[in-house]
Amino acid sequence: MPLVLGVDSSTQATKVEIRDADGGRLVASGRAPHPPTTPPRSEQQPDAWWQALLQAMRQAGRHDIAAMAVAGQQHGLVALNAGRRVLRPAKLWNDTESAPEAEALLEQLGPVLWAQACGSVPVAAFTITKLAWLKNHEPQTFARLAHVLLPHDWLTFRLTGRLVTDRGDASGTGYWSPGEGRWRPDLLALVDRSVDWIPRLPEVLSPTDTAGSVVTSLAAELGLGTGEVLVGAGTGDNMAAALGVGLRAGDVAISLGTSGTVYAVCQRPTADPTGAVAGFADATGRFLPLVCTLNATKVSDAFARILGVDRETFDALALDASPGADGLVLLPYLDGERTPNRPNATGVLTGLRSAVSREQVARAAIEGVVCGLLDGLDALTAAGVPVREGRVLLVGGGARSPAYQRVLADLIGRPVLVPEASEHVAIGACIQAAAVLDNRMPEEVAAEWQSGAGHTVEPDLSVDSAAVRAAYAAARD
Repeated sequence: MPLVLGVDSSTQATKVEIRDADGGRLVASGRAPHPPTTPPRSEQQPDAWWQALLQAMRQAGRHDIAAMAVAGQQHGLVALNAGRRVLRPAKLWNDTESAPEAEALLEQLGPVLWAQACGSVPVAAFTITKLAWLKNHEPQTFARLAHVLLPHDWLTFRLTGRLVTDRGDASGTGYWSPGEGRWRPDLLALVDRSVDWIPRLPEVLSPTDTAGSVVTSLAAELGLGTGEVLVGAGTGDNMAAALGVGLRAGDVAISLGTSGTVYAVCQRPTADPTGAVAGFADATGRFLPLVCTLNATKVSDAFARILGVDRETFDALALDASPGADGLVLLPYLDGERTPNRPNATGVLTGLRSAVSREQVARAAIEGVVCGLLDGLDALTAAGVPVREGRVLLVGGGARSPAYQRVLADLIGRPVLVPEASEHVAIGACIQAAAVLDNRMPEEVAAEWQSGAGHTVEPDLSVDSAAVRAAYAAARD
């Protein structure tokens, strides 16, 4: 019974799962936190991810691992010097300090040409804007830049010694074309025309390629056994989550984590000049058009803290309020926002009256997050992504919340499938590792594992979802 290891290196923590490669049975797991960050500056030392991986593996225990893969938070900038050492803390996806650089890059080409070139319109989250920030604000560090990696790339490099990435994570940089399947150094030339960029970029592996094997001494340190441990290409967290739930063409996944995402698998690349839909590639050779919001479960966590209650009590309060929260509306842009692109925005609570209740506040917080994500679903539809006939899957840490489940089902007016497994990113990394081990396509393994099985929440069709969304739209606009 060969075992595979999946690593989820997210913004908040490293989570690991060890599973049976033949059927996906969970054998062991572990988790360790990352240093907290607070936008607009959101940075972490890459070595903190490595230390968290070691700690999570100690929790999981020693096992003979045959293959592994790493899924990581997208977009972050890991800058290395010629000796392959980290030059500075990594700027993460939710660091919005590069918003002025994003605007400047956008002005140089315009949204239509950007979307055609790399499938997306640059916003502060994208790696290319962080490179521009580095040049403008830390020119001495920029001058020493020899290698540009994403978070999952760096962990794969630590494991194998190779500088590689995959098409899914590469598609979130702002300088790789999903449609053409290649780096776009002409876009990086907008950051600095004097730099020869291609030697500074990692090799892009295909979904079935291996990044190599874990260095023997590190395998022992991680408790992976004494045999050779193959390492898959790895991918971005959203791409791994799509694998982890077995997302099929026509389905839509709505993910509630630190950020919120809405994404779907399709056969053709997308190019949305409005900037709402990021035209990513996925981890199977297909494409993953995605809409991301910066504010999701952090919003309900913040309001639970304000109300002085735990998460379970907060959910109960939200469910005790009527749909629409009696006119109370929250624009949940607590740390700026990516979709819509308002990096300097703050949260706004409207419709307050003297009779306001804790229940209404909790309901408004949940509805504000959900309405923002449903705006993302509308954007996918407008971009021509077929998401109206398939399943709706609710994933991420917030998917465990009865309040989010109920509000989403009622406002979308469709059944919502909540997969039983919770760590979909780690499962997706396990699936990728199993595919590499057996020389198969990852989606074939995902179909066999059936890791997207769960329970369905039926909508209450008596809820006036249009009125709730209209009130949100009025406050937003």
